[in-house]
Amino acid sequence: MHLRHILFVTALCLAADLTPAFASTGTGSGSSRSATEPDGWTVADPARLGWNLAPFAELERRVASDEWKGLTSVVVADHGQLVYERYFGDETRDTLNDMRSATKSVTSLLVGAAIDRGAISAVDAPAFPFFADQRPLANADPRKDAITIEDLLTMSSLLECDDSNPYSSGNEERMYVTESWLRFALEIPVKGFAPWMTKPADSPYGRSFSYCTAGSFVAGAVVERATKQRLDRFAADVLEKPLGIANAHWNLSPEGIGMGGGGVRYRSRDIAKIGAMVADGGRWKGKQIMSKRWIDATLTPHAQARDDAEYGYLFWRFHFPIDGKDTPVWAMSGNGGNYVFMLPARGLVAVVTARNYNQSFAHPQSQAIFREIVLKALPPMR
Repeated sequence: MHLRHILFVTALCLAADLTPAFASTGTGSGSSRSATEPDGWTVADPARLGWNLAPFAELERRVASDEWKGLTSVVVADHGQLVYERYFGDETRDTLNDMRSATKSVTSLLVGAAIDRGAISAVDAPAFPFFADQRPLANADPRKDAITIEDLLTMSSLLECDDSNPYSSGNEERMYVTESWLRFALEIPVKGFAPWMTKPADSPYGRSFSYCTAGSFVAGAVVERATKQRLDRFAADVLEKPLGIANAHWNLSPEGIGMGGGGVRYRSRDIAKIGAMVADGGRWKGKQIMSKRWIDATLTPHAQARDDAEYGYLFWRFHFPIDGKDTPVWAMSGNGGNYVFMLPARGLVAVVTARNYNQSFAHPQSQAIFREIVLKALPPMR
């Protein structure tokens, strides 16, 4: 890192009683080199890559002043190189973060891996026939047999399942207190459309979005049935080991099915690897981990999630101002303000982890950190 940057950032950080946390292996004389660490990450000098360092000092000031609460880590990568890494509170580099619903995005990748390996025929394969052994089921309906894996990945199945509605038959909180999460999910009735609800035919992309954790759980269970492996073990084989992720924790349902809808725990650096792999078209360090075909399909809008956000295959697409233009940014998102933001065109990945579970400010705060810190620090397009 150049000496002028070191002095400037150090002065700002001392004012906030913080230590600068830029990922840098440069020397004060102005020479610079990159270093590859044992977990596979290359650590780079952000100043030499054109990053504006001042916003990161502002981040640390606002955390120290308790203006931004519950934050546990921020990790930023530029074209596969770490440029910023900071942990807060009792968090360390080895902490396993409960990523909550960001798990859903990982489940999408596992569906793609199962398709790539021929275990699942295609994304439009019906999901319910994988569970013929569970019949007879309550609320049987021939329309359920037509629900595809893609319907589950896009939160647009006909199941009456809405996590934002406490009265919904399929609300996730109802599932968690049952003995069999799978049977609960498979027995969710088909929904009707009230006059104020938009039907699929009238919806953008032809899909009526309704956020449904139970559907993501079923998608993970499909992967288990198709691959004949428990979800966590399949994830280790096709994703975690190839990325050099040595430590992860997956939750299981009461009947022992991997929880594809939430709760996976990863180190910040490791979930950043998953984001970097997705942002680079399925590659990590030049090696193809996931097929580019699946990544491209995953990062394609398939449903209108909100007025200001679209949805791919269990990945969100938000919008942020970059260089004065409205720019779509893909994200893995979880309760508490846990995020992996990805801007593939700029090679950018930013992980924000927090423990603000069920707090109304959680998501706005983490998105503000990405908008007001990471994007302001981002170098010009090169």
